[in-house]
Amino acid sequence: MAVRAVTRNFGMSPKKVRRVLGLIRGKPVKDALATLRFIPSPAAKAVAKTLQSAVANAENNQMMAADELRVVAVYADDGLKLKRFRPQSRGRSSPILRRSSHITVVVDEEGSEGGA
Repeated sequence: MAVRAVTRNFGMSPKKVRRVLGLIRGKPVKDALATLRFIPSPAAKAVAKTLQSAVANAENNQMMAADELRVVAVYADDGLKLKRFRPQSRGRSSPILRRSSHITVVVDEEGSEGGA
């Protein structure tokens, strides 16, 4: 049975977070955490925290062994956008969009079939 954890409204654009997510998709949890530890991006720290939360959910709620877990699916969706406007020359304005993202991590046991 797949177990998931979600981090909502993380203050980085989904495009930047997806670069980190691609590196851990399909890996065992132990390898994924080791990979995230050496990535110099703030997104890696947030993804690692979400992955640890998913592992804790699997251990405590579903009684799964942490050593047998694998990252089944990871994705970053659009979150809220903070919209502001900056004045430009000749009386115009241009928009500023501060993007945020929702990070979802799904883990499951090695031998089980089916996905998220």
